[in-house]
Amino acid sequence: MKNTNLIQDNINNLTDFWKTVGTPFLSYHKNDTFEYCKIENSGWPNKLWLRKDIAKKDLPDMIKTMKSNLGLVLPYWDIFGTKSFEILEAYGFSLKTEQVAMALKLNKKFKLEHDLSFKKIDNEQDAKIWSDLYPNAFGYVISKEILIQHYTNVHFYLVSNEDQPIGTFMLFQTGNTIGIHGVGVIPEMRRKGFAEEIMKFALNLSIDLKAEYALLQASAMGKDIYTRLGFEDLFVIKNYILKAL
Repeated sequence: MKNTNLIQDNINNLTDFWKTVGTPFLSYHKNDTFEYCKIENSGWPNKLWLRKDIAKKDLPDMIKTMKSNLGLVLPYWDIFGTKSFEILEAYGFSLKTEQVAMALKLNKKFKLEHDLSFKKIDNEQDAKIWSDLYPNAFGYVISKEILIQHYTNVHFYLVSNEDQPIGTFMLFQTGNTIGIHGVGVIPEMRRKGFAEEIMKFALNLSIDLKAEYALLQASAMGKDIYTRLGFEDLFVIKNYILKAL
């Protein structure tokens, strides 16, 4: 499965998602070398990314932008075979987190085993519930204003167990692929199989939306679930921040 198209599809889905959510807030910017999105009062997306491999000559402008937009994270796609991330580490960047980009060909629906309820967000009241819950699972905020702006082009879902909100996920479709993002369960409801159930529902929904592939970027905590569901690794994403001066 590890073909160049899926690697590029994964990057495109993720970065198009950032661009889409940032544009209405006038928070998406682009130059010849890189793009970035920083939304005020939100801990996400807040990313600066390149479409090509990193070169030393690009660093001064990138560093200047990151210093004037505090909180930006630089995702490095480890697809070039050059170890150019070492340039970042030599010029004052530190590794914050790593993720694994993954893909799954969608060809069969999954049987759901838990009695969870799934609600698509389409009003401000539910957007606030979703936005208040999300940081309990992830440790950073996605403002409710982002949801309100994007009901139509992003699928935001609130997941409940016995009428208690316990989790979230987002779907963003680009062509025949769907990115599954923000799959989270609040800490007190973990280790009950709910995250896997949420993924199964999201994958079934992706099939209903006529997608051929599901794409995601896995943290260490979620990766075992995704592998068990059939996802295959594509490449590693190294997320860098500027070291505090």
